[in-house]
Amino acid sequence: MKKQRIGQRRDIEIAALTLLKSTGLSVLNAAQLAAAVVARVRQAKAGTEETPQDAERRETGLKARCMEAVELGLEAMAAREQTVSLEEAGWASVEARADCSATTRRDLRYFLRKVLKVEGARELPLRAMTTRQCREMLQKAFGHSKSMYIKGRALLHSVFAYGIKQEWCDANPVARIEVPRVQETPKAPLPVADVERLLQTAERAEFRDMKLSLNLMLYSGIRPAEVSRLQAEDFCRREKVVIIRPGKSKTGGGRVVPLRHTKDIRPDEWQIPTNWQKRWQQLRRAAGFTHWVPDVCRHTFASYHAAYYRNLPELQLEMGHRDLNLLRTRYMSPAAKQEAKRFWNG
Repeated sequence: MKKQRIGQRRDIEIAALTLLKSTGLSVLNAAQLAAAVVARVRQAKAGTEETPQDAERRETGLKARCMEAVELGLEAMAAREQTVSLEEAGWASVEARADCSATTRRDLRYFLRKVLKVEGARELPLRAMTTRQCREMLQKAFGHSKSMYIKGRALLHSVFAYGIKQEWCDANPVARIEVPRVQETPKAPLPVADVERLLQTAERAEFRDMKLSLNLMLYSGIRPAEVSRLQAEDFCRREKVVIIRPGKSKTGGGRVVPLRHTKDIRPDEWQIPTNWQKRWQQLRRAAGFTHWVPDVCRHTFASYHAAYYRNLPELQLEMGHRDLNLLRTRYMSPAAKQEAKRFWNG
């Protein structure tokens, strides 16, 4: 009988060793792992009141509880490791921004391509990426320009924000990357003499299709790209306003802007040419401008409006800004009262 029990134990030991061999764990490692699991399971039940019968059942079911703990742990690990590459997450996040304007989506695609050009970036698993990796990636892609770095950071932040919603990652490592401070330099408005040159050029027969566009940029402060997207239904000539609809604005937010100085625009001149960018460039060149500062008409409008009307809240609404901060730092430039008066009254 004794020999039989010894033989059974030996068979169990051989079976256990054979099983362990298939896992690649040593006897000591397996024992340590088993002890750790049992200890954690017992700890989870510690502090609860038990009858002697409960304790007996607990010990009897210990193996089952340990197996359950292992299974739950494996499920948690699988969920934690579920992710996609930075490239896949990036393009999915851009496609999800269908409500943004075409210009915004174009910019998102541009900055995403710049990020993905960094060596090794495409294949990085989103969930495993660290703040340090993201910072180094942004430095390599946009370190040459502070403004580009800020936009690239915003793009990467949005990719992780979308990834969190899709359960591809649990945190946004870009949130820990500081945003560089940018010293805004106000742009000088166009001298009134230059404004008059543009207006006179638009009076010429070959440029009258751009007369309305020039008016909207100078006297309503509408961005060039927004002007190029306007259609006939966006103008309310009776109320003397133009509607910048959300899908046509730079920021995705709509606004209503007053129409000014439109008495001299004839019925046939209320049009926005289809080849707008080319026509706008031709008008500037015909007016004698060899160098052009982007958005200078908008800056001209803001500066002369502030100097003449002295009403920043109204100007903020017309510009489509959330607050006055951007207006004060970027669009405000000292303009002489007399120059402003000449701009508005001719």
